Amino acid sequence: MSKQLQVTLVRSTIGYDKTQKATAISLGLRKLNKSVVHNDTPQIRGMIYKIRHLVRVEEVES
Repeated sequence: MSKQLQVTLVRSTIGYDKTQKATAISLGLRKLNKSVVHNDTPQIRGMIYKIRHLVRVEEVES
C-alpha cells in the first residue's frame, strides 16, 4: 500500500505571487474547497510546501 495525499484548496490564490497560483494549478487545484489526491512523493511534497498557507493536506491510504 502506498500513501497518498488528499490536498484541498482552502484559501484563494488572489493576491499571492503568480508562481504560487501556477503551483496550485499544476497540483490540479482550480476552485476553492476542491480536493485532489496525489501519490506521496518528494516532488508533490515540495509543491505543497510552497503553497502550504493555501491548502489543507490529509493522508489517505489506498
